[in-house]
Formats: sequence, C-alpha cells, structure tokens
Amino acid sequence: MNKKIIISISVIAAIVILLFLKFGGSTTDDSEVLTEVKKGVFRMEVTTAGELDAKNSVEIMGPDGLRRAQIWQVKINDIVDEGTVVQKGGYIARLDQSEIGDKIQKEETDLQQTMSQYTQAKLDTALQLRKARDELINLKFDIEEKEIILSQSQFEPPAEIKKAEINVEKSKRAYNQAVENYRLQSEKAVAEVDEAAAKMMDDQNQRNFLRGLAEEFTVTAPEQGMVIYKRDWRGQKQGVGATIQPWDPVVAKLPDLSRMVSKSYINEVDINTVKVDQRVEIGLDAFPEKKLTGQVLEIANVGEQKPNSDAKVFQLLIEINESDTTLRPGMTTSNTIVSGEVADALFIPVESLHSQGDSISFVYKKDGLSATKQQVFLGQSNSDEVVILKGLSENDMVYLSDPEGMSEKEINMLEDSADKLASE
Repeated sequence: MNKKIIISISVIAAIVILLFLKFGGSTTDDSEVLTEVKKGVFRMEVTTAGELDAKNSVEIMGPDGLRRAQIWQVKINDIVDEGTVVQKGGYIARLDQSEIGDKIQKEETDLQQTMSQYTQAKLDTALQLRKARDELINLKFDIEEKEIILSQSQFEPPAEIKKAEINVEKSKRAYNQAVENYRLQSEKAVAEVDEAAAKMMDDQNQRNFLRGLAEEFTVTAPEQGMVIYKRDWRGQKQGVGATIQPWDPVVAKLPDLSRMVSKSYINEVDINTVKVDQRVEIGLDAFPEKKLTGQVLEIANVGEQKPNSDAKVFQLLIEINESDTTLRPGMTTSNTIVSGEVADALFIPVESLHSQGDSISFVYKKDGLSATKQQVFLGQSNSDEVVILKGLSENDMVYLSDPEGMSEKEINMLEDSADKLASE
C-alpha cells in the first residue's frame, strides 16, 4: 500500500515538473509589457504646480518717508501671525526704531544749536542797531552844535565864518552817511535773523517729521481682512527679522479672498502650447476631493531662471472661476491646462514610441505570438501620450518595453514612406 502511494506521489511530482518546465520555466511572456491602442478624445495638456494667491490685495504699507529720512532698510521686530483676521486700524507689525531714534536725537541736538544761534543773532543785531542809533543821535547833536557856532560867527572874519560853514557841512555829511549805514545794518540784521530763523525752522520741521515718521513704525491695518505675509524675490515669507526698503515698503497684504488666482511656472518647451483664456482643471493638494476650473489669465513675456536649475520658466497666472471660502493664499494647486482636443483619435503612451534617425517613428506591435516593428505617423502629443495618424488600428497591442531579438529586424514601412523612399 505504501509502495503504491509512493509511486502515485512520484508520478504527480513528475507531472508538476513537466508543467513547470513547459509553462513556468520561461519568463519571456511574463516579462512582456503591452498596452492597447486607445481611441477617443485626445487632449493636449500641460501640467504645472502652482500656489494660490488673491487676484486683488490691499497692501499694508510701512513708513512712507524712509527715503526722505535717508533710512535704507528697516527690520520687522514683530508681526501678527499669518492668517490673523484684523479689523481696520488694528495692530499689524512693529518695526525697528533704533536708526530713526538716533536720527531724532541728533535732530534734537541740532535744533537746540540753531535755536541758540537764532537767539544770539537777535541779540547781536539788537546791540549793533542800538549802537548805530546812538551814533545817529550824537551826530544830530553835533550838527546842531556846529550850526550854533556858525550863527555866532556872523561878526567874525570871513575865514572863521567859512570854517564854521565847512564844519556844519561835514557834520551833515557824517550824519547822512550814518543814516545810510544804519539802513544797511538794519537790512543785514534782518537777513541774519531770518537765516537763523530759517535754519531753526528747518531743524524743527525735520525733528517733527522724524517724530511723525517714528509713529508709523507701528503698522496698522488700512482695511479689515486676513493678514498674509509678503514674499521676497526668492519666494520666502517676510516675517519677523525680514527687512523692508524705501522703494518697496510693503509689510504684508490683505487679500480679497473672493477672487483667487494660481501662480505657476511653465517650462520654456511648453510656452508655445499655452495661450491666454485656455481652460484649466485645478486640483488642491489640501483638499483632493475638490475640483476647480479656471482659465489662463496672463503669461509672462520674459522667462526667468529657476534656482539651482538651468531651465528657463515663464510665470503663469490662472484665474479660478469658483469662489470657495476654504481657499487660502499659499495653498498648493495642480493645474492641468487643456491646450487642445482631437476627437476620435488613436493614441498610445509615449513610452511605446521609438525612432530611427530623425524622420522614422515606429512601435513594436504584437502580431500573434511574435512582434513586428511597425512604422507610424504621429499627430499631436502631450506629456504622456501621442496621437497615431497611421500605422495602427484600435485595439492593436504595442509593447511598452523592447521585446528581445527585435533590434535587427526591418521596420514594416507604410506605403507613403515606401513611395517616398523609392522616388528618392
């Protein structure tokens, strides 16, 4: 009985081995990766990643007079958390006041000096003019004295009378010169006092300007809204420690969340396929279940260099049609730009396409138990698939990987290509 069981087991084992050698010993068929030629609507698509932003925003500005104060950058010492909802006039940020504080202190010192100079100028001119007035009075008395002497010399010799007359004329000339000098001294005194007053006023205005500017270093909201940090040219958020400059004093933004756009970048090789107003299908990484639509709003005319890359890209703005309260600036989007469609098209994956030289494209087509190298004419393409104008039929099977032993086989040329080669 045991002998029969052993014989039966041996026979079964032999059959299993034979079946394995016949069907499982060769992995050629299992290694074949095939795909079916599809027919339907073929879409030319360009896929890009983007980031949500508001189409319109109210900018929260820092101090407006930094250039006049010759302050070329100011650090943000404190700012509310991004996403904070603020009311109009509410606190937004506080800027570093160390530099403007030094300027105010210096201007206070300069103002004290010019005030002292103004006071000194008034005193000096007052003393000078008083002295000049006293001199005029004395000269006038001198004229009267000389005239009395002249009147008393009527009975004196003619020479004495002439001498007295000359003395009167000298006194009058001296008086007239003193009057003219007093007028010039008065004008000079007024000019000196006015100059000192102007310097004092300039310093006072500058001091008051700097004091007012310092108050603007506490930044408040111009409108109600949600605070979104500004991004610099590298795309980094400008939070605590960031700096603002006089030519761009924006501290943060209050976006209008009712109209959103997706900021994206498109590679230079795809720039000719994308046009304004093309339809876009938009997905949100944060909410995969949400499907939005939009259209291309704007395409940059000038490309730019990607960091750490040799590729040139063009900025793309995509306006989102839907208004959704869950949309927030900074959310990542996946944008599929539909640049065109072909109805009733045959198409295959680009991985199954091969080329010989510059002009002949072919595929490895499944033909019964073997394969053939079949030439194909190509139409439109996208990043994943390509349209076949001629050479394949619907439901044909093509290889995604190169079948073994096919590299030396001849390509099955299409009639149009064969006729062309023959004519050449």
